[in-house]
Amino acid sequence: MKKIKVNLLITFTIFLLSLITYTALDNNRIKIVHQEVKIDNLPSELDGFAILQVTDLHEKMFGQYQKRLVEKINSLSYDVIMFTGDMLKNSKSTNYKPYFTLLEGIENKEKAFFVPGNTDPDIYNLNTENPLKKTDFYYGMEQRGVKLLESLSTVEKGTSKVHFVDFELSIQDAEKSLESLKLEDISIRYLNHQKQLFNEISTLDNKDDADVLIGLTHYPVVDARFDFLMSESNYIVRDYDLIMAGHYHGGQIRIPFFGALFIPEGWYPRDGLFPPQDRVKGLWEYRDIKQYVSTGLGNSDAIPFLDFRLFNTPEINLITLRDNK
Repeated sequence: MKKIKVNLLITFTIFLLSLITYTALDNNRIKIVHQEVKIDNLPSELDGFAILQVTDLHEKMFGQYQKRLVEKINSLSYDVIMFTGDMLKNSKSTNYKPYFTLLEGIENKEKAFFVPGNTDPDIYNLNTENPLKKTDFYYGMEQRGVKLLESLSTVEKGTSKVHFVDFELSIQDAEKSLESLKLEDISIRYLNHQKQLFNEISTLDNKDDADVLIGLTHYPVVDARFDFLMSESNYIVRDYDLIMAGHYHGGQIRIPFFGALFIPEGWYPRDGLFPPQDRVKGLWEYRDIKQYVSTGLGNSDAIPFLDFRLFNTPEINLITLRDNK
């Protein structure tokens, strides 16, 4: 019996050390996930239009000067690169170096956009009477070639257009949203800025039917939230061809043959514990709207002793638009 116990202990120790070694190595790998998204009546000029998604870095470093991640990105051909939030560990962090170093190494930033996540800092300091300007994180990001997407940006290819919008702003009723802003809490400059953003979004009301509309958000839009948005007259759900998001990390801790144990999602029962596995990562469709969710690159430290990914290799995502012939 004693010999059996010793053998079991040795076996368990070997298994545990192997798991720790594998996890450490896997957390520092990067895979490129390719995904085709078929769109009805896609203009021929946009067939093959490629979007590279980078999300949830959480201050992770992939080698000195982000060497491994930079090499992966620079090996790819794409039309647009999108950063869908959570570049920092938390909104108070000033450790911008991992993200800024990455941006400095990326070669193709001609069309590069960013939407904030829950761990990124406030865009503006609303308690100042100084002229409206972005906080240091966003100023530094834009100095390195990435534009903050606050409303709408349009990329043209030939005579065809792809509109990228901040999803959360695009669903708001402009008049009601502006009415809810209290002047005593914000500056006139900020109020005027919000009006300008809504004016930009309003141009979508007259967009050509052949134009492609892509909503960018950090937070996936679950089925229940879509149902809610479509049932409320206060919201505008547009004819999105695709929504792109991050946030879930694919369920940071994944179990083989089962999947994600937890995702941070208040719209689900148990706040995301044991979520529906077909709504954790990748491509899905609901109410004729396609959505793609990346597992991203880094780790959340919301639970300090679980600040790692398990059976969940970091990834960047190359999404290619194809005509749904």
